[in-house]
Amino acid sequence: MLELIVISTLNGVLYGMLLFLMASGLTVIFSMLGVLNFAHASFYMLGAFFGFQISRWFGFWPALILAPLLAGALGAAVERYGLRHVHKNGHVAELLFTFGLAFAIEEIVQIIWGKSPVDFRVPPLLDFPAFTLFSTNYPAFKIFMLVVSIVIFIGLLVVLKRTRIGLIVQAALTHPHMVGHLGHNVGRIFMLVFGVGTALAAVAGVIAGPALVTQSNMAGLLGPILFVVVVVGGLGSLPGAFIASLLIGLVQTFAVSMNGSLAGAFGPLSPDYAATWLSDIWNVTVAQIAPIMPYLLLVLILIFRPMGLLGTRDT
Repeated sequence: MLELIVISTLNGVLYGMLLFLMASGLTVIFSMLGVLNFAHASFYMLGAFFGFQISRWFGFWPALILAPLLAGALGAAVERYGLRHVHKNGHVAELLFTFGLAFAIEEIVQIIWGKSPVDFRVPPLLDFPAFTLFSTNYPAFKIFMLVVSIVIFIGLLVVLKRTRIGLIVQAALTHPHMVGHLGHNVGRIFMLVFGVGTALAAVAGVIAGPALVTQSNMAGLLGPILFVVVVVGGLGSLPGAFIASLLIGLVQTFAVSMNGSLAGAFGPLSPDYAATWLSDIWNVTVAQIAPIMPYLLLVLILIFRPMGLLGTRDT
């Protein structure tokens, strides 16, 4: 039991920090532009595939730098030459634009790399067990993923809260016209923030690609969870996204490892109900409903606290 708790906690925190890497960019983009970018998870996928391709040519470590830069530049171009022109038509047009962009990116990835998973391997330098807990070897690459996520989280907080650039970005979130009157190019700020947000998603893709499966539907698998994180944390709240990411990561990881059911807790139903739908529900395990737990949490948050954990009605 102790081994299960420790390993599940480590995996849950790691999964939560990966979610935060993506949710942080989506949150900042929403705060500044008021756009829920449906294509955000697609940049996570692009980061993984760019990282895979560059690692084949130059190795993993150059890929860790170059892939997010490429994805970030592509994201900045999307904002400058796409969203900025669509913005005048309202939020519905922006949502449809990002929705179509997500499908376009997925199709392009399938054309170039195919539909089958690619062989994105852990770099040899980190391909060893970092430590052994009880009878479980914990990979060094997962520790590396956790460290990178934490470093980026701390760096993002420092930049936003302690630097002049962060002050300008925060001011542009709420008072873009005033920032423009002070001589700053608000359009360029929006473009750079969008680019940085997509680059953060690409970083998550590069470090998650070797540990998870890198394939053309990975954006569709993770995209819905990403929006759950943003809504549960509070639209526009970076600390809220952090807390929600860890919460969902831990809840889902622990749920997958639990085989408890109502039948195990209270005993089997009487024979009268054995052939009914109630018997099916009675025997469902926690692990079987683990994939829908984040969405159940989303429903509860929307019912009892619509603004999210740390959001406000204004955001």
